[in-house]
Amino acid sequence: MLHLTDIQLQDNKVFLSMLSHVLSVDGFYFSTTYDLTHTLQRLANTSPEFQEMSLLERADPRFVWNGHLLREFAAQPEIHRFAMPVMHGFITMHSCSINGKCFDWLLVSRRSCFRAGVRYYVRGIDSEGHAANFVETEQIVHYKGSKASFVQTRGSIPFFWSQRPNLKYKPKPQISKSVNHMDGFQRHFDSQIISYGKQMIVNLVNQKGSEKPLEQTFAKMVNSMANGMVRYVAFDFHKECSRMRWDRLQILMDQLAEQQDEFSYFLVDSDGKIVTQQEGIFRSNCMDCLDRTNVIQSLLARRSLQAQLQRLGVLHVGQRIEEQADFEKIYKNAWADNANACAKQYAGTGALKTDYTRTGKRTQWGLIMDGWNSLIRYYKNNFSDGFRQDAIDLFLGNYSVDEVEPASPLHVKKDWKFLALPIIMVVAFSMCIICLLMAGDTWTETLAYVLFWGSASFGTFAIILYNGKDFVDAPKLVQKEKMD
Repeated sequence: MLHLTDIQLQDNKVFLSMLSHVLSVDGFYFSTTYDLTHTLQRLANTSPEFQEMSLLERADPRFVWNGHLLREFAAQPEIHRFAMPVMHGFITMHSCSINGKCFDWLLVSRRSCFRAGVRYYVRGIDSEGHAANFVETEQIVHYKGSKASFVQTRGSIPFFWSQRPNLKYKPKPQISKSVNHMDGFQRHFDSQIISYGKQMIVNLVNQKGSEKPLEQTFAKMVNSMANGMVRYVAFDFHKECSRMRWDRLQILMDQLAEQQDEFSYFLVDSDGKIVTQQEGIFRSNCMDCLDRTNVIQSLLARRSLQAQLQRLGVLHVGQRIEEQADFEKIYKNAWADNANACAKQYAGTGALKTDYTRTGKRTQWGLIMDGWNSLIRYYKNNFSDGFRQDAIDLFLGNYSVDEVEPASPLHVKKDWKFLALPIIMVVAFSMCIICLLMAGDTWTETLAYVLFWGSASFGTFAIILYNGKDFVDAPKLVQKEKMD
């Protein structure tokens, strides 16, 4: 540290704060005895030589978040035992009882470290076919030595598109016009087929408005690929479930039922004999692959669990999971916690629509909390996610600090517009306070004053003077690809 200049010392403090910021996010897990990066089915189909490898050697690199930090350990086999792969995501384990029969129920979500980042700044895929916000979720049951699991994945729409923040509540998605989408698209699904088998795409984006071109392009590319291992279903979640008609989700479940029965699930008995294997996977997505996606995944997982528990003899013939009040509460809360964990790691807030996941119905309080989370997401996506993205890129090794680098990317000169922001914010806030004091007796008049003068003060300044996209907190360390 003594040889660093004052500027380098300042930069070093920023770099350390970035690493601390990443590590402060909940959801890092490791085990000294069990390979958290692989599903039960993958582990059951490995060779004896694989089982003898160290955890670092055999770990799935997609889910090893400290891979860059362990690079020097990886080059020295004699110290592999000191290197523990760290997974990022969500794990919950519960000891449950139905009909007096005790079993363990687990939910594991593994976030990919490839094309990792935050909402809006990381969308679509990269040239290697890695999708943004890709998460593998495995539901596991242990009962009297038998083990069953059901695996699903989620991930961004797998072609080249972007949705950079520009102060608008929902920036318009932009599909790149200058790249060959099919190359990355093909690579993505080739790797998915190798890892999981058949693919059933469940696309939950809106089929009108700004999301419509994404749905149309996705469907067109699946048809163009003409791969019998990949099937596609589009379900306009918001349209079908509008006006609290959440019972209409059963339409999609019925549509997927035959496919789910064909895919089956993984089951190994107490003697270690494989009874059934999962032959395919549901790849669900919405825009963020968080809220709508988690609702659908929880319903698919419930249907699979119903079949598993009946086969294991935990549930009697004709019994439904929904009728088991104690377990149903555990199940719903676990999936809602899973949604919150994935959402905080990608979007910066808890998930939306978790009231439905927890209670099985949409509530007025749930709508209020969704509004609050949406407001927090808006602020973070525009004004703080640039730092979060830089922190993740630094932690994963996408950016390496170079001591001899002449100019640090952290030092970006800001023009007068950015320096004037605090003054404008104070003026806007002051106008709101004055309006509250001067407004009429009714809440309607007060609200009208606040909305009009407050939005006029700050909104006009931000949109007209700053021109949106030039004002948001963009990443500095790694130049992202530019979309046409």
